[in-house]
Order: sequence, then structure tokens, then C-alpha cells
Amino acid sequence: MDQEEEIKYFVRVRDTDLDGTKMALIALTGIKGIGRHAAKIITQQAEINPRAILGKMGDDEIERIRTAVDNYTSSVPTWMLNRPIDVLSGKPRHLMASEVSLTLEEDINTMRKVRSYRGIRHETGQKVRGQRTKSTGRTGTTVGVRRKKA
Repeated sequence: MDQEEEIKYFVRVRDTDLDGTKMALIALTGIKGIGRHAAKIITQQAEINPRAILGKMGDDEIERIRTAVDNYTSSVPTWMLNRPIDVLSGKPRHLMASEVSLTLEEDINTMRKVRSYRGIRHETGQKVRGQRTKSTGRTGTTVGVRRKKA
């Protein structure tokens, strides 16, 4: 009789549940802030097969993945980081998991406090990145042109 390996359906890395039924390369992209390129580098640093199923890996391999994810910032050049210069510390960082959304909210609040153009646009709920607003991005019930009442 063939004995099938136990598969872990969820693998926890960086406070994120990764899909254990997928390949390691694809499953790592489930962490916010890690794309396919970063996932490839992490699998190379952890010295694992990127095409291996994540849930069938041993505990030592998963631990190597966790350490590779934690050491990602120090092991790649600064141009590969998603935050090459942090505003507060001035050091290069790579944001992952919950840090991404927390830092985004923090940056938007800073823009609002400083009263920058982008901060004011965020406050008023208008388009921020220079899009046209004459005909698109309208909110509320009014759409189109209204005729003057005779």
C-alpha cells in the first residue's frame, strides 16, 4: 500500500496563513508585500525547490523559509525593496504582511496633517493621482447634464 504524505493546508509565515496546496513560489505571494520576484529570491535563500508543494515540506524547510522572509531586507539591494528610504528612520525597509496597510494609513494621515495637496484630496475623497475629474469619478446621485427649467 502507498502511504500518502500528510499535507498541511495552512502554513503560517509572518502572521499570514499561506495555502499549503500550492507551490512554494506561488504560496509566498500570499503575503502582502511579496511578489513573484521576491518569492523566488526567498526560495533561493532558503535553499528549497520553488516548485515543491508548501504543505508537504518538513518543519525544517518551513523554518528556513521563515528566516529567509525575516532576513529579506538585509539580503537584497535597496532598489529591490518596496520602501528604499523610510521617512521616519531614513533606513531601507521592506514592508510585509500587516505593515503594508498600517504604513499606508500612517503616510496618508501624515499628508493630511501637513496639509499637502495629496492629503487634502484624500480628505475630500477626490482623485489623488492627477486623473481627470470633469466627467468621471463623480459621487452622489447626480449624473449627466441637467436642463434649465423653463
